[in-house]
Amino acid sequence: MDELTKQYVVGLRNVGSELKRFSMVYKFALDEMNTKINILKEEFLHIHDYNPIEHCSSRLKSPESILKKVHRKGIEFSLEAIKDNIKDIAGIRITCPFVSDVFKISEMIGNQKDVEMVEVKDYITNPKPNGYQSLHLIVKIPVFMSDRVEDVFVELQIRTIAMDFWASLEHRIFYKYDKDIPQRIKNDLKEAALAASALDAKMENINKEVVMIKNKNNEEAIFEDTLNVPQPIIELLFKDVFESSLGVPNQLSELPVTSK
Repeated sequence: MDELTKQYVVGLRNVGSELKRFSMVYKFALDEMNTKINILKEEFLHIHDYNPIEHCSSRLKSPESILKKVHRKGIEFSLEAIKDNIKDIAGIRITCPFVSDVFKISEMIGNQKDVEMVEVKDYITNPKPNGYQSLHLIVKIPVFMSDRVEDVFVELQIRTIAMDFWASLEHRIFYKYDKDIPQRIKNDLKEAALAASALDAKMENINKEVVMIKNKNNEEAIFEDTLNVPQPIIELLFKDVFESSLGVPNQLSELPVTSK
């Protein structure tokens, strides 16, 4: 093997090693964000007895997809330029039961001290012309490598079950379809998106009403439990309250304290 060939082989190995490390950093960023999301989900479930996240999935853009985007956007072909200009190499999709959960999750993620909110695109308040709805966030998080700290962009798409259903089917219907879509079909899709939005609103209202009924029933149950307190204890409690207001020593406070 001549010297020129050796240099070429070494160069290829170095490029391959850099590309591998480049991809690993984004994988680590996904792992870190998924851990944060799982912690928030479990904490919320234990404190509020409610899970605001129905499903969560993540993906890394393939090298082919990255190269296509580099070519389409006219980005310089270098790892540094790709890192600075393509912010959706690492992506996470979070599906929530209700619209309020979408913004709740977004707020909780934004409150993380080591998460920098770079960009917010609210396609729920302002849907795309075709009816698409979702909340898109670009965040930046630190990834601690053995010899350096990398700040990595991660894209988060947060949407409801109904929004995800519409978007998934819309993508499946037109996957690899490279011709102009007839206006009639565009109108039908827009109507379907509006129907999904109306369903979201209806289900959230039903959920709020059920929560109100549940809270009311819990309050009534607590009141009933209070009524089941033995009558002598209730009389003693009221007697102490009355006598305390008159400056009479509290009988409960004078009860002997037993140590365990």
